[in-house]
Amino acid sequence: MNDLQHLLTYSIPAVILLATIEAFVLSWLRKGDYDWRSYFASMADALVRQYLVYVFLPLSLAAPLIGWAWSHRLTTLQIDSLPAFLLFFLGLEFCYYWFHRAAHRVRWFWATHGVHHSTNGYNLSVAYRFGWTGALTGMAVFYVPLIWIGFSPAIVFTSLSLNLLYQFWLHVDWIPRLGVLEWVLNTPSHHRVHHAANAEYIDGNYGGVLIVFDRLFGTFKPERADLPCRYGLVEPLTSNNPLKIAFHAWGQLFRDIWKARSWRERLTLPFSPP
Repeated sequence: MNDLQHLLTYSIPAVILLATIEAFVLSWLRKGDYDWRSYFASMADALVRQYLVYVFLPLSLAAPLIGWAWSHRLTTLQIDSLPAFLLFFLGLEFCYYWFHRAAHRVRWFWATHGVHHSTNGYNLSVAYRFGWTGALTGMAVFYVPLIWIGFSPAIVFTSLSLNLLYQFWLHVDWIPRLGVLEWVLNTPSHHRVHHAANAEYIDGNYGGVLIVFDRLFGTFKPERADLPCRYGLVEPLTSNNPLKIAFHAWGQLFRDIWKARSWRERLTLPFSPP
């Protein structure tokens, strides 16, 4: 995971700068209608994660399985030809799709991923609000198959960081639909739907760079002109306290586990839908 963390760490100042420029422009164009408190909450989330959590708590629940998969890999694959690149790119997109879908359908993963959806607006500052507990939940386990078949962890997780950087520009409400590109790529229009809390939009558009797996697996939902997106959680989180943002879903999960009527219910709650 170090390559992923390092690349994202170095990119954080750049993406914060771009989000800041957007914030000033939108605030000017919309006559002050910009949520600066949410902006600073996202900045705090990013800085604490990259420069404190990753530095002093470099733990990953998936690390042993990643190490085992690389030690017992079927072969060693290099991205040294077009077929190898296409295999790897599609494989990474496939793994990301199922990670992202699970992050919305399994409470254990949602407790972290829900942080990314906790803002009630939609702008570039949303893009780097990821929460602080991702590594501890074992999210990286979804990429183990790529490592097991022969792609090195360094290649996998560095490429994953590039996938996430691609998604930075998707977090805007001012870029319109992009014509034929909408059929293949994940675009701002598709990702606006993904972040919407409207009942008609929930649980759609999980792709990273591509939208093709959503179309293949029935989770694609187009943005509708007659249905503006309402951003945030189904039950909106109004706090901009970084600690509450980071841990509110964990608190809900542990409260439900505490109140459960049986041990069977307690054991199944983390794997149930949010």
